[in-house]
Formats: sequence, C-alpha cells, structure tokens
Amino acid sequence: MEIDSLRQRDIPEVMALMDLGGPYLVPRTASDYWLYAKLFSTTCLVARIDGELVGAVMAFRSQDEPDDVYIQDVVTHPAHRRAGIATALLAALRERAERLGARRLYLTSEPGNTAAHATWTRLGFTNVSGDRTVEGVSVIDDYKGLGRHRAVYELSL
Repeated sequence: MEIDSLRQRDIPEVMALMDLGGPYLVPRTASDYWLYAKLFSTTCLVARIDGELVGAVMAFRSQDEPDDVYIQDVVTHPAHRRAGIATALLAALRERAERLGARRLYLTSEPGNTAAHATWTRLGFTNVSGDRTVEGVSVIDDYKGLGRHRAVYELSL
C-alpha cells in the first residue's frame, strides 16, 4: 500500500470513493477537494494498492488551535474494508500531525454510527463526555450547529 498527499489529479477518484461512504459520508465539491489538495495536502491523504485508490482521509490543522488536527472524513473502498487501510491512513496522519507539532487528533461522528464508534475506540480514540448517551455513545448536543448532535472523539499525541 502506498500513502501519499492528496493531489489535484486524485480529485475525481476521491469524489467517487467518498460517494461509496454513505449514508454517513457524502462527497464534498470538486472545489472543496481542490482547496484540500492546494492548502492541506500534508494532512489530506490517499491510499493506493497497485494504483487503485482504496482509501482517503481528509484532515486539517486548526489555524486557531494549532495543537489540533480535525479529521473530517475517513473512507475505505468497500471491497478493501477490514484490511488495515484506515488504520494505516490514520497512522500516517498521526505521524504528519506530530511533525507539525500537533498534540491532538479529533473528529465527530453521527450518534447512530455504531460502526464508527467501534473503529475509533479500537484505534485508541476516546469518546468525549457529552450531554447525553445514545446507544452507549456519549453525544454533545448541537455540536455542529442547532440540531446537529455529534459524538466527539479525540486522541492525544
């Protein structure tokens, strides 16, 4: 497996891959991915096996809190799930974040996404204490705006 920074040439494949991540993940616009490749390529990564795009992570170092790297999206091609691709992408992201001087990776997940909860906790992320519990997952109300409740996970570096 080869892991590399997101490049503009990857955008069509990344959008197609993200489209396979539903229902919890939807592709952003081509303009968004252009921005990610142009300004955040250190923390936006793609994984390939024999040239085929099999996974991607979109993450961003905070300008307001430079110790933080926010993970927006993680996706693995359905035909390649449970093969360690997400784990490898997150390990590469962690290494790059540490080189940048970041001290924390964090992400949000929709409360009902129990598969994501299992993945994040298996990878060492902690579910941040929230306002209530949904299906065993701590949730912060209105975290991403009114009515957009999210489970928040963090990993100290």
